[in-house]
Amino acid sequence: MKPGNRKHHAALSQIIRVVAALGCLSGAALAGPPFQTDDPEPIEYKHYEFYTFGTVDRTPDEIDTNGPAVEFNWGALPNTHLHIIFPAAAIVPTSDPTAKRQFGVGDTELGIKYKFIQETDSHPMVGTFVMFEMPTGNSSKGLGVGKAWYKVPLWAQKSWGPWTTYGGGGETFVSGPGYRNYPFAGWLVQRDLGKKVTLATEAFFHGPEGIGTPLNRPTTMIDFGGYYKFRDPGFQLLFCYGHSVVGQSETYGYLGLYWTWGKDADGGKPGDKPVAGIAFNPASPPGLMGH
Repeated sequence: MKPGNRKHHAALSQIIRVVAALGCLSGAALAGPPFQTDDPEPIEYKHYEFYTFGTVDRTPDEIDTNGPAVEFNWGALPNTHLHIIFPAAAIVPTSDPTAKRQFGVGDTELGIKYKFIQETDSHPMVGTFVMFEMPTGNSSKGLGVGKAWYKVPLWAQKSWGPWTTYGGGGETFVSGPGYRNYPFAGWLVQRDLGKKVTLATEAFFHGPEGIGTPLNRPTTMIDFGGYYKFRDPGFQLLFCYGHSVVGQSETYGYLGLYWTWGKDADGGKPGDKPVAGIAFNPASPPGLMGH
């Protein structure tokens, strides 16, 4: 093996070990919406994705929702796509009968997904999906943090026939009053059941988000969901439901519709690969978890 190849394989092995270690944080092993775990694969160059969706996240203290919400992804460069989510958000207190319900605009999510290692027969693809959360939500009502905050993950994916597995993790950096930096990690396994249905299960972990949030203790969740492809493979129904199995009690749900369009350099149309993006978990305040 040439010295350059040895260096490449050593670096790759280190990345895989880091990803595996992050995945183990969740206690177990798809691609973004409707799940909380993401994948490293951007949409194709000059292609587009659009989602309209709603999410719910329930803790012992309150029910948080995002919806109606919209997400748009643009394949701006090869191996790179740009991302935005603009949500309406709501908080419904359940433990304090005197607390008021709140509804309004949540924090806006901007992101850049970049794949820097291609998948081969012997190793997975690897990439990142950096998020920038803009303080468009009203922090005095609990609908936003009140200042910009960030998420920096590392994701890996490998496929075999109808099976795909991916996962990884990272850190959320948030400095608003009552909040703290916290880690997150997840791993997912999915299978195509014919041409129309894909089902998957994931394990997802996040650390305590701070004393100012209802998620002030770590949680590991198990989620189940998938996609149903309508007659046009570019139009799909997305669904997911899950509950915590370790740590603080938490319930997560997602329901949405997805469209993709665009043309390849040879004039072809987008394929029917599973959707990719990032799920939006509306936990305290709506938009904070946004895994």
